[in-house]
Amino acid sequence: MKALFTKYKTVVRFVVLFLGSYLVLSVLYSIYLQTSVGGNYYPDFVTHLVSRQSSAVISGLGYEAAVIPNEIEPTMKLYVNGKYMARIIEGCNAISIIILFMAFIISFAQRFKRTILFLFAGAVLLYAVNILRIVVLAISLYHFPEYKNILHGVVFPGLIYGMVFLLWMIWVRNLKPHTFK
Repeated sequence: MKALFTKYKTVVRFVVLFLGSYLVLSVLYSIYLQTSVGGNYYPDFVTHLVSRQSSAVISGLGYEAAVIPNEIEPTMKLYVNGKYMARIIEGCNAISIIILFMAFIISFAQRFKRTILFLFAGAVLLYAVNILRIVVLAISLYHFPEYKNILHGVVFPGLIYGMVFLLWMIWVRNLKPHTFK
């Protein structure tokens, strides 16, 4: 058994770091969600912020945009030019995607400063791309409502997960080979 662990040390290290960091970050996020219920920002601070920022960008593009808390479920209703376009749920705030991104980067961590800077830059980029994803989705749905299923179910998830994959590839490509011997 020891020989297997020695032989596959890099794989075991990756799996332990990935699952461990993913679990810790997910638990922290879950605690955040539980403690944010009933706060000043509905449904939670990050989802509220993403909703407001998406609305502001849509307005900046010349549309009349508004987000209103949904009284029935913990979501924000997004309107474009007075027309209901979508509900922004907790899953739309990109935190779960950022956690997945971070777990992967942590599992291939190198020097502390370099890793922290990439984590921060990647998280900010994913957050910004997510805002743009919501904006483009809302405007696309406004003009092409008949493509709702393909836009929401395929195209736009592909963009955000594609960005995560691209960032992972940039990180792995720039790893120093001697780090994981």
